[in-house]
Amino acid sequence: MSVTPDEDIDGFFTTARTTGREEAVELTDDSYRNHLLDLDDPRLTEVRGMTYEEFAQNRYQASFLRELLTYWDGLYREPFTGITSDGTVREGLYELPDAVPPGTGGDPAEAAVRFLGMLTPGELDSVRHDIDAPQWRAWSNPEFMVYRVGLRMEALTDDKKAAIDDVLRASLSPEGYRRVTDAMELNGYLGELVGLPTVMNRHSYWFAVYGDPAAGANGEPWGWQLFGHHVALNFVCVGGRHVIAPVFLGAEPALTDDGSHEPLFAERERLALDLAGSLTDAQRARAVVYDSVLDPKMPEGRLHPADERHVAGAFRDNRVIPYEGIPAAELDETQRDVLRRIVGDCLLLLVEEQRALTLAEYDAHVDETWFSWYGATDGSQPFYFRVHSPVLIAEFDDHAGVWLGNKLPARFHVHTTLRHPHGNDYAKALVARWRERGE
Repeated sequence: MSVTPDEDIDGFFTTARTTGREEAVELTDDSYRNHLLDLDDPRLTEVRGMTYEEFAQNRYQASFLRELLTYWDGLYREPFTGITSDGTVREGLYELPDAVPPGTGGDPAEAAVRFLGMLTPGELDSVRHDIDAPQWRAWSNPEFMVYRVGLRMEALTDDKKAAIDDVLRASLSPEGYRRVTDAMELNGYLGELVGLPTVMNRHSYWFAVYGDPAAGANGEPWGWQLFGHHVALNFVCVGGRHVIAPVFLGAEPALTDDGSHEPLFAERERLALDLAGSLTDAQRARAVVYDSVLDPKMPEGRLHPADERHVAGAFRDNRVIPYEGIPAAELDETQRDVLRRIVGDCLLLLVEEQRALTLAEYDAHVDETWFSWYGATDGSQPFYFRVHSPVLIAEFDDHAGVWLGNKLPARFHVHTTLRHPHGNDYAKALVARWRERGE
């Protein structure tokens, strides 16, 4: 069946976000406020006042989402292998320190133990999972629930919510903690903008604990998971290493106009535009895969109504993602330095010493790293970029509106992803190394 370039899919999504167009998607000076839905819009009034459970049941009625959930469920039930570039998992890319450094993960583990000690037996049954539990892979980023894993923060008492916040603060770098909590605050800000605070708020997230944090001081693997609208983190501590992947962070809008929040990814966006703008004509011909984020040259299926351009989001644990763009070896020293700074920003959630270890893995494979770009390189258009190496995939994608009315991508709705290919999402490769040692 043919569709028009702006056919409604389910009341929120239209084909405009997936339809190639010859015209460039130009940016304007419009504030996101120019795209706010009327508070009397039926899309809002129909669900206003619903609980998160009622809202999820309402959204499940859309045929597009039912089909998508069925597809996601099939992906979730696949055995985990990890993202690859060609379908073959490379071994030996991730290694543990010879010994667990003193104090590694002590603060996160202690905070997690304190949180668990506050819970009722029923809450403990809900929040705890084995380190190998399949529920790791059940995370998602929509505002409606796909799977219910762990405890819903908004349903907890204030002291238990504060204890989860303590786990986040202890596990993340100070800068990373601010970025995550800013994203959570922006979710609440969006809920207020559209009059749906029971659907989107500061605590509309699921939290779970995996393994035994009490044994974490000895290097035994354990971790935690937080996920919900525009925020999904998977933290693992094992044998002296921290892994935070997969990560999904985004926001709509990605800033406020009252000065309470800077744009969520301002530094990454600036660095990316600096790098793209520095490309020579020959480099640009390699790096720019598509001239626009809605380039009609994209093959069928490259654009998805929910994911748009990003390829490493929820339920994509086993995806084959070929390299594209320009190899880092074809960039000059200054450009490679900017690329590394972009990667450092993508790894900002890790505490400093752990970030250095992960950057060292990136450095070891920099000659196998690729940088790809969709859109104009001068900042005049929305854009997508990907950094892709054997040990890291990081994406940045400007999106069309969901709760805002812009039908084409804009700078004020951003999705980012981070993964460790070849089997180290959820630190699974490092957990395997730990077991091989017999520790």
